[in-house]
Amino acid sequence: MMDKVTDLFAPFQDLAAALLPHAFDAEDGAHDTAHLARVFKNAMRIHGKEGGDADVIAAAVLLHDCVSVEKNSPDRSKASRLAALKATSLLTELGGFTDRIEKVAHAIEAHSFSAGIQPETIEAKILQDADRLDAIGMIGAARCFYISGRMGSSLYDAGDPRALDRDINGNRFALDHFPEKLFKLAEGFQTQTGQALAQARHARLKLVYDTLLDEIENG
Repeated sequence: MMDKVTDLFAPFQDLAAALLPHAFDAEDGAHDTAHLARVFKNAMRIHGKEGGDADVIAAAVLLHDCVSVEKNSPDRSKASRLAALKATSLLTELGGFTDRIEKVAHAIEAHSFSAGIQPETIEAKILQDADRLDAIGMIGAARCFYISGRMGSSLYDAGDPRALDRDINGNRFALDHFPEKLFKLAEGFQTQTGQALAQARHARLKLVYDTLLDEIENG
């Protein structure tokens, strides 16, 4: 079974076998091996056009969620920094990344939307783009509703689903999270390849939102 999982990260199966046991510190269906595999696929697709060190990108993908902080936690913005510290320790013990650990750590630290850290290297830009691609499109919508359910949020405000006469609140209503954050993600992609992929996924995300509102308001 482990071979099938590590094959998702080919040609970095050995690296995946070493790092996957440390990839998460809590169970979360929106941040799991399937998420890592999708981000890896996105990252390799962007890397094929934009370049960068594939080993650094693969290691950063595998460890970018190795410290978990809930979306509604006041410490959410610290998660990527904590993950970068943990990754540094893990890769130091693993060996083989001696001269590239800082690149991996920076990519992990800068990938998070809430951290607000500007990615300075091509590897960091690729990881940020690859991870954000998984937050938009159909997958992004599915993950949004899953996370909202875990946090006990409502699907939408029955009296004002579009938040026309109230403050928008993505922690309380899943549908609010679309205009509050998800629709903004497509504007901030770092690479040309990521930008192109983001536009297509943004259109799908908007379709989900508009279709839901149509069914809510018009039946």
